[in-house]
Amino acid sequence: MTSSEQEQLWNGSSGQAWVESQELLDHVLAPFETLLVEAAAARSPRRLLDVGCGTGSTTLAIARRLGASARCTGIDISQPMLALATARAEREGSSAEFVRADAQTHAFEPATVDMIVSRFGVMFFDDPVAAFANLRRASTSNAALRLIAWRSAAENPFMTAAERAAAPLLPELPARNPDGPGQFAFGSSTRVHAILEESGWTSAEVRPIDVECAFPAAQLDAYLTRLGPVGRVVQEADERTRARLMQAIRPAFVPYVHGANVRFVAACWMVSTG
Repeated sequence: MTSSEQEQLWNGSSGQAWVESQELLDHVLAPFETLLVEAAAARSPRRLLDVGCGTGSTTLAIARRLGASARCTGIDISQPMLALATARAEREGSSAEFVRADAQTHAFEPATVDMIVSRFGVMFFDDPVAAFANLRRASTSNAALRLIAWRSAAENPFMTAAERAAAPLLPELPARNPDGPGQFAFGSSTRVHAILEESGWTSAEVRPIDVECAFPAAQLDAYLTRLGPVGRVVQEADERTRARLMQAIRPAFVPYVHGANVRFVAACWMVSTG
């Protein structure tokens, strides 16, 4: 998927789905937000950049924790998600700022950012080396990275369960490309190291983390019908097709339902420098 396709996606169906699912997704991803808030608090940056900030939860949480001592900025290509992020900041009187731009090409003020964080926002660059080189130019010499990205699809069966279950009904659904922009683009630690080294970030640590995530089982259908490649198809399908897809998909998630909650382990990388 090219950068223009990513732009179209996140300003269209996927961006809108994330806006509609903001509370659910913030709940699911809360453990990762906590990790990044603690990392920022330990570093005490003066200027922090949240790459691929989406609807702004992590940016706002870090700004809340750091207070007036730091300037926190979120950057994303999605207008609908940033509109919600800005509204959330205004509601709570946050000093966090949000910029709609592509971090790969945006003309940042050079050597001003002293910490960059991301909660699943760095895997969608068309040219990740160019993107991280641009972020390196925006950063001070001793700036720190704290990035969370998914490991491989094979290590995250929950994330691909819907696609596997729906495959007989959706033979034309594009296969995931681990080397292209997308959820699992950082699945290989070797590739992550190579991207960072080539773009000027030295001595990176790429550490595996396994994090238990959960959300109410009552919201499982909302999750399945809005998010991911199959969710996009379900949204656009006619009623009969939608019913057939949901009948095929739901059984794949039975192993993850434990009483009133859906639980799964997210296999990720914590990428750190500085």
